[in-house]
Amino acid sequence: MTWRGWVRNTEDGEVEVVASGDLEELAKLRASLRVGPRGSRVDRLIEHYLDESEAEELSSFQIEGAW
Repeated sequence: MTWRGWVRNTEDGEVEVVASGDLEELAKLRASLRVGPRGSRVDRLIEHYLDESEAEELSSFQIEGAW
């Protein structure tokens, strides 16, 4: 895995992901997010792109605590 960033659950029951990395690896992450884990339902995926300076500040990928 060559991503940097984080993932967390929001108070609204959504999952928020911030990731930076190799385009091919990010495409795999995106595909996984569209499917979701077993028993889950993914209604939509909204993407925003980071500025290079924002991506540089990310550390190795981690799961943050839920709200």
